[in-house]
Formats: sequence, C-alpha cells, structure tokens
Amino acid sequence: MSLIEKAKSFLGFDIKEDKYALVDDPIFGKVAKAKAPDKWVRTTCGYCGVGCGMYIGVKDGNAVYSKGDPTHPVNMGTLCPKGLSEHEMVRADNRVAAPLVRKNGTLTPVSWDEAFTKVSDEFKRIQEAHGKGAVAVVSTGQLLTEEFYMLGKFTQLGLGTNNYDGNTTLCMASAVMGYKQTFGSDGPVGCYEDFSKAEVIMLIGANIADNHPILKLHIARNQKVRGKKPTIIVVDPRKSKTSQMADIFVPLKPRSDLALINGLCYIIMEQGWEDEKFIRERTNGYKEFRKHIMANYPPQEVAQITGIEVKELYNLARTYALAQSAMTAWTMGVNQSSIGTDTVSAINNLALITGNLGKEGGAPMSITGQCNAMGTREFGFTSSIPGYRNYASDADRQEFADIVGVPVDLVPTKRGYAYPQIIDAINRGEIKALWVVATNPLVSFPDQNALREALKNLDLLVVQDAFMSDTAQIADVVFAAATWSEKEGCYTNSERRCNYAKQAIDPLGESKADFHIVKEFSKYFDGVHEMLFAHINEPRDAFEEIKRVSEGRLCDYSGMSYELIEELGGIQWPCNAQYPKGKQRLYTEEMPCPTPDGKAQLLPLDWVPLSEMQCKGLPLILNTGRTVEQFHTRTKTGTIGILDNLAPEAWVDINPKDAAKLKVQSGDRIAISGNRGRVEDVIVKVSETVREGNIFVPFHFNEQLINAVTIPEFDPKSFEPNYKQCAVQLHSEAVPEGIAYEEVEISGYLEGVKVYEEDKTVSSKQTTVSNEAER
Repeated sequence: MSLIEKAKSFLGFDIKEDKYALVDDPIFGKVAKAKAPDKWVRTTCGYCGVGCGMYIGVKDGNAVYSKGDPTHPVNMGTLCPKGLSEHEMVRADNRVAAPLVRKNGTLTPVSWDEAFTKVSDEFKRIQEAHGKGAVAVVSTGQLLTEEFYMLGKFTQLGLGTNNYDGNTTLCMASAVMGYKQTFGSDGPVGCYEDFSKAEVIMLIGANIADNHPILKLHIARNQKVRGKKPTIIVVDPRKSKTSQMADIFVPLKPRSDLALINGLCYIIMEQGWEDEKFIRERTNGYKEFRKHIMANYPPQEVAQITGIEVKELYNLARTYALAQSAMTAWTMGVNQSSIGTDTVSAINNLALITGNLGKEGGAPMSITGQCNAMGTREFGFTSSIPGYRNYASDADRQEFADIVGVPVDLVPTKRGYAYPQIIDAINRGEIKALWVVATNPLVSFPDQNALREALKNLDLLVVQDAFMSDTAQIADVVFAAATWSEKEGCYTNSERRCNYAKQAIDPLGESKADFHIVKEFSKYFDGVHEMLFAHINEPRDAFEEIKRVSEGRLCDYSGMSYELIEELGGIQWPCNAQYPKGKQRLYTEEMPCPTPDGKAQLLPLDWVPLSEMQCKGLPLILNTGRTVEQFHTRTKTGTIGILDNLAPEAWVDINPKDAAKLKVQSGDRIAISGNRGRVEDVIVKVSETVREGNIFVPFHFNEQLINAVTIPEFDPKSFEPNYKQCAVQLHSEAVPEGIAYEEVEISGYLEGVKVYEEDKTVSSKQTTVSNEAER
C-alpha cells in the first residue's frame, strides 16, 4: 500500500468502496460484488437431520455462497451458522484430491486403477483365507440415499459380507429399535408441523437450540398458528440453552428419564387421565403394561430415582395428559444410553396412553442427528433389507431378490455385526479388513482403547472420505470422495422428508462421488458389476430402483421423482397413488401400524441405574454433547474460519463450587481422568448450567479427545453407546490430586428458578445433575 493510500485509509477517505460494493441479484436482492454468483443451484444442506433447503452460489466453477431457500417448508430461508458457511468447506485445505496408497510409510497419490486393484486384491485374499465376513464396512449418516443403496448392495450382495453397519448406530439406533418395538417398524411418526400445532411440547434430552436451531422456528410459529402460546417442557439434567425457552424445566438426575416417563404413566392411569378409547382401539398389551407400572413406579419411588418431587410429578403428568395435543421430541440425550431403546419405547407408551399418535400436534418424534441418517435406515442395508424388510423373513428376502433380479441366496438371512461388534471381532482376529466410509472413528467412537488396538490388528484399513480425517491419516488406502455440492441425490430428514440435493460444481481433482466409487470398484470383482449395477449408470437410475424396492412398503417412494421433490420442497414418505404428495403423519386412523393386527404395542419396561457412579477418586459425573458451531468430528467445520474461531477447542463446564475446590477460574486449564484414559489441557468454563459434582464437555475435538474417557457400554438391543454418563476426576495445577469425594447435596442448585408450575405459582428448589442433551 502506497503512502497516499495509507493516508486516505487513516483519514477515512478510503472506505474500500469497491471491496465492499453490492450488486443486485435476481433471487436474493443484494450480494457482494466481489463474489456475485454466475448462477444459483437449489439444494439441501448436508449437515444435520433438520434438512434445510438452500441455494449454492457458483462463480467460476466454485461454490462462493450459501443462502437459505425462502420457499422451503423446513427452514423458510433461515440457516444456522454451519449452513451459512457450508460453501467454505468444499475446497478446504484438508480435502483429498486423489486416491492415496501407503508406500514406504507415506500416503502417495495414485491412479484409481492402482487403488482399486490393491484393495480388491487384498479383499479377495482375505476372504479366501478367512471367509467372506473377514471384510467389514462401517459407513456414515452423510451419504446420499442413492449412495447408501449402492454401497449396501455391493457390500452385502457383491462382497458377500453382512458385517456392515453405519455411524448412525452411534446416534440413531435406539430410536430405530424403540420405534420397531412399539409400532412394528422404524420411521418417525410425526412432522415439524406438529411443533406449531401442539398444545404441549416436551423436549427430552434434546438441546435443539444448539443442535437443531432451525426447529425453534417451528415452535415459534405455534402461537401464531394456534392463537395462544404452547406449554414448553424441557427435561434435561443440564440447564442447556434450550431450557431457557421452557415454561417448565425438569432437571432430573442423569439417565433417569425412563423412570420419569414410567412415573408419569403411573399418575395418568391412577388419576384416570388416560385415553381409554384410543387404548382399546389402537393398542395391545395395556393390561400387562398397567400392572407393571402400578407395581413398580409409584411417584414416591420415581421421585427418589429422578430427584423430582412427587407434587411436581403430578403437575407434569396433568399438564401433558390433559392437553388436547402433546408432542414429545428427543435426540441424543435419550438415544445415547445403554437403556436408550427402552426409553424410546417408554416415550411411545406415554404418547399411546394419552392418544397422542397420528394427529396434529400429537406425536412421539425422534429428531435425527446427521443429514441422511434416515436414508441409510430406509435403504442402506444396515439394520434391515431396503424398504424396511426383515433379514429373518424368507418372504421379505425373496421379494427383494425378485425386484432387483439376484439369487435369493445372496440376500443375508440375518444382520451381521453392529459397529461395536465389528471392533470386537477385529480384536478377536475374526475380521481382517475394514472399509470406513465418511466417518472418523478415531474421534467419534466411545471405546478408544479397543478401537486403536483394533486398527493396529487389521491387515488392511481403507478409508473413503472427502477429507483427510484422523482415521484417513492412518489408512493403508484412501478413496478420494466428492462432497456436498459436487454430487447429486437425495437426503431424508427427521420428518421423513425426502429432499433433493443437486450437483453444483465438479468434484475436486480426481475425487469421485461415492456413487461412482462403488460402481467402479464393483468392476474389480468378477461378475458383480454386471449382476448389480449394469443398469445403473447415474444416481437417478438408483433412485428408480429404490422406488421399485419401496413400493407398497411403509417408506414408499414410488410416487416420487427428482422433479416433484424439487417442486414441492421435499416429499414425506409414504408417497404413492394414495398419497401423491406424501403423508405428514404415520399411524393415523386410516393407516394401521405395520404389526400383525395393525395396533401399537404397550410395553412394560424397566429403568436401570448407572453402572458407573461417583466414588472415591472419581467424584464427578461427565456428560458429553455438541456445540452449535461444530459438526461431528470437525472434518468439515474445523476448516471454516468463522466456525473455528467461535469454538476452536473443547472446554469443560464446571460448577462454581467445584471450580473453587480446584482453585481455578474461567480460562484456566485442567485435566480430566477416568478409568479408561486422561485428557489434558482442557479450558475451564465456570458455569451454573451444571450442578456441583458434574461436568460437561463437547465431543468434537481430537486434541481434547473426551471419548478417551467415556464408558464402553452399549444398549444390548440397539448397540448404541452410553456416551452420556461416566465417573471422572479433575486435576488442576493448584490441586493436582483432584477433588475429594463427598456426598453432594441435591438441593440448592438453581434455587429460585421456576421449574414446575401448579396454577402458575409453584417454584422448585430441585437440582440438575449432568446433561442428557443432544450429542
């Protein structure tokens, strides 16, 4: 800069007019002149399961803008910080531009033929020596549905291994199994419109303000739609951001939500507040359910388990049961538990006995974690045959084989190992090769000790990713994948809305869409490509096969097309001749459950206490979760300057009383240790959001890897990890030995905060313990 330019800048004459100039845009009005797009491409966000519609601005072949689609019914033009900056990750420095093979200890760029040849030769060798199941695949929740279908079809029918699971087991499997137990099939039963039509909204373990902030828009519309404000109940041990919007805040003890729900059912039945007609006509098992609840979950017992006073339990039960419509929504605070499946079914029980199913504003609603966790559940071959078919059903196997034209003997008769079982099988020497697709277990998996030992024991580790993740860095081979905006297909969001994601730009370098990686790789196995994919050339072809596979099933896509999806702003399945524009809610009066008699099942379920409690040497309870600025393990968001600046590293929320014991204040550094590991150099955030004896740490960060400490405990039905509660110690420079163990009195925390209301007068002195909000 010249002296004159410096002087003009100092005196304020140079206002950088050209740099900050705006130009008129036909869609969005004013945009920055410096990056005014050549075109806008309509698409869907590739982060969380909300499924926001958006536009990608393209200039000179690059993504330069992310803007919310003002006509899309999900987000109505609004985006969260991640969505607004999504274009910035597309050409990030950590992108993988070409396939890599490890040579002399270094990952080296190679041709696709060399990478495919090496991996296919190794797969064939391993399977010949150790059996088909010696090759395993762990996928993601972030591929497009067409890509999930291609990958699952190739893995199970082509490679012949059923040891195939997705990263969604770490976040959504309990919701899947809970829905199956109650309704006979997976599939969220409600829709986002229910948030705007419910008289009561109960959020359990769902910190949507941080993790699904766009859903707050639908809640905010409620008063306008109904003419009066809804009652918002937030059930969470931590006073999260979401609790700030609550009319009733329920600070229960950690992992006591199943007992709470059972206790509410007791009170509702005791008081005669249940919907007898609905129970009689639409459910089975009521007699056994009632007997179990009335014998085991009286309010006095539930108060002891949950830390919520009896009087307040009655207030909550009455508020929920007497509402004309009550919606219950949950996320990872419920799912990520060793009793997560049964907790989901308990939430379903509560909805069923009060008649809150299949009606406006009444639903037990699972909120999905990743952008296409639903797509892999529907058509990904992990927990079921595509179209929600059962591996154990000969009829389902034959039907699927006939539709896709393969011998029925190729279709597995049972599900293979789930994600944690795959890791255990590697350590037993049973699995020799692992193919990891678009996920990063070196940060996200809970049992890091077992995982790292397993990865050392492999003959071959293949990672397919768009980014050089922690796991990709130690791989033997890396398949370079395209990412969001570089490929096309569909995502299904939390309300079963199938959204279209268009390709806007070319893939980086030599990278390929996951669809094309699988299709091309299949050619390296004799006869596989010809049998499975000869008629499938582009994602649209796979979508047409998905339509045939799903026709007549609950997740029916047969009435959809890319063009109709785009026109309507997504379509909620089932979509067919009966529901040509989709169906908002499942299991309405005209739509029975997919059970033998069409009825939902009321289930007698039991709460189980934590297996690892506070004790001498480990006096605190750890909880983990997310922050709004980051996503998953930061392979995407960690490259974006504004998001990284807002949340560059992990922190630990500590109650002021515990901070005083450690002699630390906000900004200091401490260590966290437990039975399985230790995490150093974590920055302190002194906060009243957690109670004495409890801490909260976000999980996204590889340097402060909190999953080195979390407990290796899994739900026996869903195999989902119990990320949320384990015993730990804190160590500061002033108190290196950590906090001394003492029985922590429950009362006194959040004193004066309105927790429950009876006739709008009752306040509570109950306490919170640790966060069950969303991971």
